[in-house]
Amino acid sequence: MSKRVITFGTYDVFHVGHLRLLERARAQGDYLIVGISTDELNRRKKQRDPVYTLAERMEIVAGLRCVDAVFAEHSLELKRQYLIDHRADILVMGDDWQGRFDEFSDLCEVRYLPRTPAISTTVTIEKIRSV
Repeated sequence: MSKRVITFGTYDVFHVGHLRLLERARAQGDYLIVGISTDELNRRKKQRDPVYTLAERMEIVAGLRCVDAVFAEHSLELKRQYLIDHRADILVMGDDWQGRFDEFSDLCEVRYLPRTPAISTTVTIEKIRSV
């Protein structure tokens, strides 16, 4: 029986840490669905606008071999509904979110994967600004 994996993120200023996490998420099952934070949600979460628009970020992520489907995540409060709507068997998140999504273990298996050390969008943006 095939396993549907879902993960969520902003995926702004796409970097190798994003790629590695998505590849490892896909390896957890047979079909990878990625919820991508809307510009408005990103503003609420991170108090800044994303560098790339939602449409651009969705196109980048959808173009990856390891990704089977993408959708816009409009609200953190709808996470449970997204899991139901996309029939998720496994929710995968980076380990910086450890424990934050355990409440969904009644719907699907919840797994936290290690992030790529010393790589983040914030660090990448700061590096670009300092050049």
